[in-house]
Amino acid sequence: MLKVANSVINASQIATPITLPGDVTLSTGNLVIGTSGKGIDFTATSSGSGTMTSELLADYEEGTWTPVVAGLSTAGTYELLSFSATYTKIGRQVTLIAYVGLAAVITGGGAGILTITGLPFAKLNSPYPIGQVLFDGVDWTAGANLCCSFGTVSVSSTIMFEQTNDNAAASTVQITGVSASDYIFFTISYWA
Repeated sequence: MLKVANSVINASQIATPITLPGDVTLSTGNLVIGTSGKGIDFTATSSGSGTMTSELLADYEEGTWTPVVAGLSTAGTYELLSFSATYTKIGRQVTLIAYVGLAAVITGGGAGILTITGLPFAKLNSPYPIGQVLFDGVDWTAGANLCCSFGTVSVSSTIMFEQTNDNAAASTVQITGVSASDYIFFTISYWA
């Protein structure tokens, strides 16, 4: 049964689609979307001055994931002392918030760009997202500004770390700058 305002509607009275005369209140339980790709449709709202491509909220998810520190050319082995890695996915936008603490003794052996893999969702081909990062102990160029981005502009599940340099091209942070007991804190949002 469905209760709308002060009326009770039995299943035999429900047609598809359902049009209700007022607000719907769920006093217990959840509104469950039973088909993938379906959700809450906001087409009655104004699209503003931009070019609207969708007004369907079809996904929401929260969870944790396990980050893996690696070199891009040669992964190596970078044991973790601790980490906290969460994600929130609203529609196709994914936001990651994480910290990674390396163990007091690490095997190492990686080569190339410092990366983090193990993301819960691969990034879409575009746009090219950039997030914030804080290094504690990691060796990087003094005076540069740090950011995290994806390893390629195409579909990717690999975050890399870049440094922006005054009056010079951006450069990447190398895995050789990571050592035991270093910490990496970052957040990034992207489309999956």
